[in-house]
Amino acid sequence: MSDHTRDDTVAPPISGCPTGWNEGRGTSNGWEHGTLRRAVIHGVAFYNEGEFHESHDCFEAEWYNYGRGTAESAFLHGMVQVAAGAYKHFDLENDDGMRSLFDTALQYLCDVPNDYYGIDLLDVKMTLQDALSDPKALHDWQIELDGEFPEVTPTDFEYIAGLEG
Repeated sequence: MSDHTRDDTVAPPISGCPTGWNEGRGTSNGWEHGTLRRAVIHGVAFYNEGEFHESHDCFEAEWYNYGRGTAESAFLHGMVQVAAGAYKHFDLENDDGMRSLFDTALQYLCDVPNDYYGIDLLDVKMTLQDALSDPKALHDWQIELDGEFPEVTPTDFEYIAGLEG
């Protein structure tokens, strides 16, 4: 862990022991990269609310903390593509654009562990794959985090405002 990705205010996972967390690690409440977990919490909540632009921004801002070729970079780049693809489908009604972004997302996410930072990535990958042939697979679908489906709270809006400021 490097100091620029440390965040001692981020909480441990609600359940389980996902990749990226270690109960014995003291800094960032056990997260290898506390700022990455923070971005995941807010990015997933915004995605689940249908606020795809804000979700994209959460993942993208954190993505810049990591060099090319890292699991963190691949994960965050993939999640940026997930949010952008959903935006293309729902807001722009551009399913060809969605497919292109989801194809890329699947490439980035292919070697990332299926429980990375608490996200059910297996479900994400399967849903993206299904949406390539039937975009309606996205309808009523949400991203699972720690076995739950987070909703947007005022804290999420504070986080996104901090990214813009």
